[in-house]
Parts: sequence; C-alpha cells; structure tokens
Amino acid sequence: MSEGVRGLIVTHASLGEGLVAAVHKITGADDDTLQAISNEERGPNDLIAEIRERAGEGPVLLFTDMPGGSCALAARRMMGGRPQTGLVCGVNLPLLLDFVFHRTLPLPDLVTRLVSVGREGIIGTCTEETADADHTAAD
Repeated sequence: MSEGVRGLIVTHASLGEGLVAAVHKITGADDDTLQAISNEERGPNDLIAEIRERAGEGPVLLFTDMPGGSCALAARRMMGGRPQTGLVCGVNLPLLLDFVFHRTLPLPDLVTRLVSVGREGIIGTCTEETADADHTAAD
C-alpha cells in the first residue's frame, strides 16, 4: 500500500467538490487522492454504481456528509462485499486534511484517527450578548 488509501467524498449537491478544491489548494494533493461524487440527479442505484466505479481497486475510504442521508446509505450498500473499504460520516475540512497526510496508515487505524480528528475539528463558543451591541436602542 505504498501509494496509500484513496478517498471519495460522497455528498449532497456540490459540497464535496468544494471540500476537494479546498484540500487540493491547501495540500497540493493530486486528483487521484481525493475525489468528489454528488448525489445530484442520481437515484440510489446510479449513485452506488458511480461510487463503485470510482473506487476502483485497492483500499478506499468513503466520506459522507451525514450518517443517515442518501449518500451514506449508498456508501454502505456499495461497501457490501468489497474488501478494503472504510466509511466516515460527517466529513469536515480538518478531517480531510489529516487524511491526505496520513493515508498510508492501515485502513482501520486511519478510520479511527480520522473520526477523532474530525470531532476535534468541531468547537463552539457562545456569548449571551455581543460586546458591541447598542443597549440604548429601543426594541
């Protein structure tokens, strides 16, 4: 596995294309490392066929935007009977960047790592009032 795992991002609309473009711009990764597949204008069987065709031979990791959406369902169906296939749902940019730099890891280790990195890439903060709010304005 000298070349590493290939990645396919299967998402709704053009989300995957934007993520791939950002990853390529940041990392300089080649087009074969990470590709996007949209569910747009594709039924379930057509989407599965597209994923299967693009997966080719060798290890592949499928990324989807949501765990319960049509893209994840198609990815799970495609995985059946295909060895060396992983799935990570809830894709984000930090996760994909880490994938590009660690895709030579064994597939099970890579999936575990990416789920952790993806979760760590989500943080949040909140204030009750904005610091520059005009408190004298009438409601």
